[in-house]
Amino acid sequence: MVVKIVNNSDNALPQYETNGSAGLDIKSAENGLLKPGQFKLITTGLRVEIPYGYEIQVRPRSGLAKNYGITVLNSPGTIDADYRGEIGVILINHGQYDFEIKSGDRIAQLVIAPAERIQWQAVGSLDSSTKRGEKGFGSTGK
Repeated sequence: MVVKIVNNSDNALPQYETNGSAGLDIKSAENGLLKPGQFKLITTGLRVEIPYGYEIQVRPRSGLAKNYGITVLNSPGTIDADYRGEIGVILINHGQYDFEIKSGDRIAQLVIAPAERIQWQAVGSLDSSTKRGEKGFGSTGK
């Protein structure tokens, strides 16, 4: 699949780091500081033209989460096919220490995924003969 991209940053285009990677690492286009408990929209300088029928999901990087407590606040974030503005990543610092962000740092991953559109069918009842039925939160165990 080919996706059109405009790069208004000094960074290279997002890329897969290994042959088996599902996500493309995306980089910060700015410098900043996240204090513990603080969240901030980080710019990337990138704009994309996603094919209709797809979305791009913005996901955290596991190393940032494990090592520093940094994650994507609205994870996974969705970039819709008709959005043409700059990609931004809302990062939050759940760690105990200040976290410095430098332009060029890998801050999140982008995963392209099918986004099938549905039509609702309003009905009076649903098939509840499944094993789970209407049991909700925590009903399937630990």
